[in-house]
Amino acid sequence: MKRYILFLFFLLSVYGTIACTNLIVTKGASADSATYLVYLNDGEWLYHLDITPAQDHNVNDSMTFTSMSGIKHKVHQVSHTYAIIGFLMNEHQLAIGESTFTGREELWDKNMPLKYWELMRLALQRARTAREAIEVITSLVDQYGYGSEGESISIADPNEAWLLEIIGTGNNGGAVWVAVKIPDGHITAHANHSRIGTFPTNDPENCMYSDNVISLAIENAYYDPDSGEPFRFNVAYDPADPQQLKYSESRVWSIFNRAVPSQYLSADYHRGLSDEPYPLSIKPDKKLTSQDVFSLVRDHYESTDFDMTKGVVAGPFGNPNRLRPLDWKADSVNYSFERPISTYNTAFSYVAQLRNYLPDEIGGIAWYGVDDTYTSCYFPIYCQVTSIPEPFAIGDINHYSTESAWWVFNFSANYASICYRDMVKDIKKVQEKLEDQFVEIQSAIEHTALKLDKDQRIAYLTGYTNDAGLMVHNHWVELGNYLVTKYNDGYVKDSNFRIKSIGYTEEWLNIIVHDTPEKYQVLEK
Repeated sequence: MKRYILFLFFLLSVYGTIACTNLIVTKGASADSATYLVYLNDGEWLYHLDITPAQDHNVNDSMTFTSMSGIKHKVHQVSHTYAIIGFLMNEHQLAIGESTFTGREELWDKNMPLKYWELMRLALQRARTAREAIEVITSLVDQYGYGSEGESISIADPNEAWLLEIIGTGNNGGAVWVAVKIPDGHITAHANHSRIGTFPTNDPENCMYSDNVISLAIENAYYDPDSGEPFRFNVAYDPADPQQLKYSESRVWSIFNRAVPSQYLSADYHRGLSDEPYPLSIKPDKKLTSQDVFSLVRDHYESTDFDMTKGVVAGPFGNPNRLRPLDWKADSVNYSFERPISTYNTAFSYVAQLRNYLPDEIGGIAWYGVDDTYTSCYFPIYCQVTSIPEPFAIGDINHYSTESAWWVFNFSANYASICYRDMVKDIKKVQEKLEDQFVEIQSAIEHTALKLDKDQRIAYLTGYTNDAGLMVHNHWVELGNYLVTKYNDGYVKDSNFRIKSIGYTEEWLNIIVHDTPEKYQVLEK
């Protein structure tokens, strides 16, 4: 826990707010009647995935948390805490994710103890369902105070999925929050912008909120009740300018458009040309498989007007990656590159698959991957396993090592920048082969597990999880070696090891001719 907190403080101080993307698919929207929750943790850091076992405690014990300003606070312990994988999922198929929206920075009280990542862990350790997790988080901040900026928190169990949005109160203690249940049969996404607008105030089955959610907005002049406009949480607590909408809502738009192509959503909102926001949730055109869900978080806006693999900025080989900072100013005009869902500085991502028709130890899976989602590979980690594949639990961001999965995946993805157009195809082949294999044998693995008693199941699924993780790691070590051998010195070897020139595309050569015709023209006598 201490190691994890130190990493988070490092990120917040050096890289600013962590920028993440989340996707929720309710069980009525999935092909296998599973709830899915996807969390992309985007930040330049190397996470050691671990397991915290279930434990019994003395209720008179307390835990110490330190605020951003360095003040130590005591928080009460509970009699029993559940086993958790990282800060992602617990033994009862409860899953969680987040994205930061910051919002009204004057409401961020850095003297308060509980930050969002600590609340995520505490919720997983103390709750069995999404509703219970909301109660844990909100009761803790009411009692001890909230020490983070604005957050959108995805919370899901095998039966329900909720979006909780929370922000501080300044120096008044507690927090302002609202939680909305995502309708069954729908999906939702959030990406560094508050997504909850209007909400029902008399429907506790589907919406919960803090008593001060509207009054604090009125007190701080974020909302005028005499305006005739309905109260909208995101307008009050996270007002967005066009640059923020481009950075955040473009990702929501892309996920929705690919899941619901029949309702092609306009780009006007995320371009700052319309005040009409995208719906909080939407019904997909077809029920989504696990591989459909994987695909939805692998995207650079391909085949849209914002396709990052096209144009001069993508270079001669269609590279969608843009170096940060993404924004700049020229001649007093603001510009910015697109911020895609798939980004090179993703630390890790996971896809929770939660099924109410199987025992918890079989029903809950964290499909886990490191680095950029586009070139990563998801493998299954069952929610009650007792160990994590070692390559995903080790590594030092300051020292390259092929023993660490983070470094192995980073190597292949970074090397692909040399000739992205071709190399990414080789990476995707390995990715698809392994993920297809895991999905294909999943039912057989689980059928075998069902024949065993609980302890045997956990041991069996732990062994399978570790084998799967090691297989992925080993394939990526081999993949890196293959890419270096095949693509070298500006050439590429074919299947018979014959060296071929890669060459530039005609489109790229035409750009050069158009921009600087005299510089490269060969004069004729």
